[in-house]
Amino acid sequence: MRLRPEQLNKNLEQQLHSLYLVSGDEDLLVQEACSAIRAKAREQGCSEREVLRVEGKFDWNNLLGSAAEMSLFAERKLIELHIPSGKPGAEGSKALQAYLANSGSDNILLIIAGKIDKQSTNSKWFKALDQAGAIIQVWPVDARQLPRWLQQRLQQVGLSIEAEALQMLCERVEGNLLAAVQEVEKLRLLAENDTLTSADIQAAVTDNARYNLFDLVDHALNGNATDAFRMFYGLRGEGTESAVVLWALAREIRMLYQIRLSIDSGNSAAQALQAARVWDKRQPLVNASLQRHGRAAIEQLMQQAETADRCIKGLQADSPWDALSLLLLNLCTTIGGTGNINKGTPHNRRQLA
Repeated sequence: MRLRPEQLNKNLEQQLHSLYLVSGDEDLLVQEACSAIRAKAREQGCSEREVLRVEGKFDWNNLLGSAAEMSLFAERKLIELHIPSGKPGAEGSKALQAYLANSGSDNILLIIAGKIDKQSTNSKWFKALDQAGAIIQVWPVDARQLPRWLQQRLQQVGLSIEAEALQMLCERVEGNLLAAVQEVEKLRLLAENDTLTSADIQAAVTDNARYNLFDLVDHALNGNATDAFRMFYGLRGEGTESAVVLWALAREIRMLYQIRLSIDSGNSAAQALQAARVWDKRQPLVNASLQRHGRAAIEQLMQQAETADRCIKGLQADSPWDALSLLLLNLCTTIGGTGNINKGTPHNRRQLA
């Protein structure tokens, strides 16, 4: 059966299934769902917990052996099977189906997986799990969903919030769900009234925008200069080394150049992105940047990165942060003409130091 994350707690109050699959790439929500299942399992007598991780050359016989092995310390045990890729493969598929066919014990199997694509949901192993237990697929909370999500979190701790205050809170936590949960808990402790106002948010909430390199790069690829520069100055203010910022930007520029060369040699955008191992959820960002930057523009970005590198190493007198600022601006905007991600001509590849 399928359950939404918000339905899990109520369902656990009614029954504990013998199998759970929790999948998704929103770590906080995945962790919360798994914690609720673990707590219910302990309450139902699963005092032993065995963890199996599908990494490298994983032996799927370990799963079947764990199911058959009697515990010396508990009548029931919780078996956790971690599948980060979200795909067990052919051998894993057979093992999971064999587990279900031969599972006669009172053990609980909790499978924690990365995002499972639509094709996998039609596979035999997924359908077998769906029939045998509960599947909770966790989806990211996007900007449109965040206000309602925060409202629900506040209601859970007995608080309501005015519309303007809710918008302010959303802006402060910047989609960082862990920061959002921390702020909700802080507001629960500090609030003098049941209804939060803008003044309450202003007084109690610190700026938890995620000043990290990965978000900076994503905003730059998407052409969002305002947020990219806010994070850029945030990183600088936190004492981040200029060389680290250059490393992150240069890595993305090299990737863009590889993809551009692949497309110009006749490959489709989809083929080029797959060859560069660009994650599905980052592909729109990379495509947006390729639409803004032709090959000449990316070469110019590479030259600017080389200049920033010389400044950082003291080989050029200019400020490293000024050089990085120019590089970031041009990565966010359009230079040297727009790109076409569908066709072009081959060109010799340059290497960025």
